[in-house]
Amino acid sequence: MKGFFDDPRLYQILTLSGLLAFGWAARAFNINPVHFGAVILTACVAQALGSFMIATKPDLKSPLITALSLTLLLRADSAWPLMAAAAIAIGSKFMLRLNGKHIFNPANIGIVAMVVMTDAAWTTPGQWGTAIWFAALLAGAGLFVTYRAARFDVPLIFLGSYAILLFGRAIWLGDPLAIPMLRLENGALILFAFFMISDPKTTPDGAAARAAFAGGAALLAYFLTFHFYLADGLFYALAIISMIRPLFEWFNPAQHYQWGDPVTRPKILRRFMPPVKTPAHAAPAE
Repeated sequence: MKGFFDDPRLYQILTLSGLLAFGWAARAFNINPVHFGAVILTACVAQALGSFMIATKPDLKSPLITALSLTLLLRADSAWPLMAAAAIAIGSKFMLRLNGKHIFNPANIGIVAMVVMTDAAWTTPGQWGTAIWFAALLAGAGLFVTYRAARFDVPLIFLGSYAILLFGRAIWLGDPLAIPMLRLENGALILFAFFMISDPKTTPDGAAARAAFAGGAALLAYFLTFHFYLADGLFYALAIISMIRPLFEWFNPAQHYQWGDPVTRPKILRRFMPPVKTPAHAAPAE
């Protein structure tokens, strides 16, 4: 029988909640508690309605993760844009599906939809700063969460590819290497890599397909940011690459991931990392 603490989403909720608590305690994030409550309520109601429509038991872990991600990354002067983002995010899981999986990462498509379609919401990459200790702490927590979800390769490939592009650009332009280092220490980038693009429900299931997905997202994010000068290039890149994810999966098919599936580790890590003993089970279609 699957234990409560075997679900990797629990650790993601704890990490994101800790980030939010830190932001409030240090007064680093300008987050309205009323807005936060409205986002959680909207996400949970949308999840309950969607689950009712497809006759499955609602699981509130997913909408809570989405609500926390939106609260940490999206800002608005009033509550309605954030509530709309939450409704779009959760609704997309049930309405935009292909081959048994939802197409977009919920929080990502909620952010992109509100930023593109309205002037009432914006992202907040600047609030995170570039403190290396904070980036390292966030990355460490993210590695643990993504390892438990059998997706730790995705953020590593994404960040590695993005780093190569940033350092290559700096060398080409003759910029000091401190510039790409500062860009890589940004907390928003680390949060995106470990808690958004690595979502096991919206990444390919095959290892080769995941590598192409993560590397392609990094390349697209680089061009959107530095050649099209889009400040939200990271989020746009993930939304675009998600639309062509089925193509990656067609070339490298694999069994769909379900919450609680055993972690498959690369051979190089099997000697150093013990197996995660979480039995495979059937999960609701989320």
